[in-house]
Amino acid sequence: MKVLVTGAGGTLGREVVAHLRGEGWTVRAHDRTPADPSAADEVLTGELRDAGVLARAVDAVDAVVHAAALPSPTAAAEDEVFLNNVTASHLVLAGAARAGAGRLVNVSSLSALGFAFSRHDLSPRSVPVTEDQTFTGDDVYGLSKYVGEEIAARVSSRWGATAVSLRFPFLGTGDRLRRHLERVHADPRVDRGSLWGWLDTRDAARAIGLALTAPLDGHTVVNVAAPDTTALVPTADLVRRYHPGTRFDAPLEGFAVPFATRRSQELLGFATRHAWRPRN
Repeated sequence: MKVLVTGAGGTLGREVVAHLRGEGWTVRAHDRTPADPSAADEVLTGELRDAGVLARAVDAVDAVVHAAALPSPTAAAEDEVFLNNVTASHLVLAGAARAGAGRLVNVSSLSALGFAFSRHDLSPRSVPVTEDQTFTGDDVYGLSKYVGEEIAARVSSRWGATAVSLRFPFLGTGDRLRRHLERVHADPRVDRGSLWGWLDTRDAARAIGLALTAPLDGHTVVNVAAPDTTALVPTADLVRRYHPGTRFDAPLEGFAVPFATRRSQELLGFATRHAWRPRN
């Protein structure tokens, strides 16, 4: 089985390519900049907005992992962030489905809720935050990820491919994760908009692998996060302090992440293997 991975040179993309090859997939890796030719079975470089590059990327693949994106509202000019992310999502997902790919994994983000980069200190209406919560924010990155999910849904409906949009929180391992945790531990407010969610990059790659084969139909949005937070303060205390208007629909015991993750467990069979917090 052959899978196209876009954004294969990024932090997540590299981990996904390595994981999928280890699982026996034949991987075609695409990125804007040249990648290590030994990293994948096929390596393709170029702009996805180039019709020739896109045609070569989606040709004769069974599945797609679309991870290519400008990763924040400040990664480029705002218009470029939105247009790049939305256009690439449409071209890759629709192009792959039209060419016959039966499974589309769209790397979305919990930023698609609109809290993470909002200038207005937005809060969820309730916790745990489920996949039914839609975009309520004001930033172009979160909006682009939400629109990407809508594109995945429309493509699935039109072409009959199964699509899965995975909403990830902050992803990191090693030094990247350590630096993030140090900032949050010094001041929990810096992670307020992301609701203190996180996931080890290696676990994110595993979730993508599971989404490629899970018995699903149509388009499904799935929250994927570690079961605990980035913080040293109990979660219920954090929510009451930084999101005082948010309703509790269920208890948040200890350091439980305030995102609903049942779908990832029940639909994907996902469970994390990596933790930063000592486990008893």
